[in-house]
Amino acid sequence: MNSSTADSHADMGMKPKATRAQLLAVTLLTLLALAFGVLIAALYGNFTMSARNMQHGSTPGMNISNQSTPGMNMDNNNESMPGMNMGGTKSPAPVSSLPPAPISSVTQTNGLVMPPGMIMTSDMSMEAMEDMAAVDLTKITYTASVDARGDQVLQPKLENGVKVFNLDVSLIKWNILPNVQVAAYAFNRQVPGPRIQVTEGDRVRMVVKNNLPEPTTVHWHGMILPNNMDGPADVTQKPIQPGASYTYEFTVKQPGTYFYHSHKDIDRQQTLGMYGAFIVDPKNKPQTLAYNQDVVVQLQEWTVKQGYTFPAMPMEGLLPNFFTINGKAYPATTTINAKVGEKIRFRFIGSNNAFIHPMHIHGGPFKIIETDGSPVPVAAQIEKDTINVAPGERYDVIWTAREKGKWLLHCHIAHHATNNNVEVQGAGGLTMIINVT
Repeated sequence: MNSSTADSHADMGMKPKATRAQLLAVTLLTLLALAFGVLIAALYGNFTMSARNMQHGSTPGMNISNQSTPGMNMDNNNESMPGMNMGGTKSPAPVSSLPPAPISSVTQTNGLVMPPGMIMTSDMSMEAMEDMAAVDLTKITYTASVDARGDQVLQPKLENGVKVFNLDVSLIKWNILPNVQVAAYAFNRQVPGPRIQVTEGDRVRMVVKNNLPEPTTVHWHGMILPNNMDGPADVTQKPIQPGASYTYEFTVKQPGTYFYHSHKDIDRQQTLGMYGAFIVDPKNKPQTLAYNQDVVVQLQEWTVKQGYTFPAMPMEGLLPNFFTINGKAYPATTTINAKVGEKIRFRFIGSNNAFIHPMHIHGGPFKIIETDGSPVPVAAQIEKDTINVAPGERYDVIWTAREKGKWLLHCHIAHHATNNNVEVQGAGGLTMIINVT
């Protein structure tokens, strides 16, 4: 290489930029760092990969098992590492080591009592909170006796051929059990409201007096009537203001099982007790009935927390913990007495708002004879022992007492046959006894 080439290479920076001493120092520092890393791993890690260790935990992202499911699953002995399903479950911590859970309590917001467990967000309107709040105990005007019963037949007054029924709506205290009292919206100071029983073709007049602290209306569920008598608030009529009255009048055109209920803030007012049975006998009633007893079964859910009553709804904080038939929870429900061979007509009414109830009768099947007030043709009548009663539905069935004993009528959702999750005398909630002798 000539001198011009060497000079050219020198100009291009081909000379070493680090001395041997510098390179040696960098090498030693790198080795020290590597040694330090290995020491830390040895102290806190586990480098073994034996079959035993693989059963106790494996590499994240793996799922090792002798099962044939996708992703593999090792065994059921120990917990897996994060991100893996090792097929086992972690042993529960001793109860004594668990932290105490905070007890949820009712709260107040702008003077409203809100249920425990409710999720309230900053954009929740005051109207929504008022709808879900507890009944204002300071506005209750009457306390029913502990043994008071709802669904009492209301006798009409006859005025120029018209049957006149007076319905008064107010807030009351009502016992669903001897030791459990609810705050309720009630017709004529009873839950359910009084039974209205008329005959096909009758002219009826319903005078509704509103003694609630809020507006309301009444809807005649399933009835054929003039539109302005139907009852939906702000649709076919202005709401009945507190202290005011409203008159509904129409001719009853259909026989069968019906009911009436609030149609203003319905998820609150009806849920809290504002409903009642409306039974219409056929004009041409048969001389010999096909049954010996006629029993109305009105279903309802209740949410009772820390002495406050909230409208039962399928949402956080408002799920029901009590359930009633005709305003009472078992064992306070009415016992039906019958003799072997007798037939009972049960009129199931979905007067509840939030849940479907599969109603079951022990001791043999029943025959479905009417649905929503309409007769089922004989050729189409079927036998069942359980029937789903949804909100608003009605089913009329005939059950025969075949054997002596105490036979249960109850909802087959087990929680609905308890009182605040507890069985009392073998059941609770939506349960009745049919005592056959």
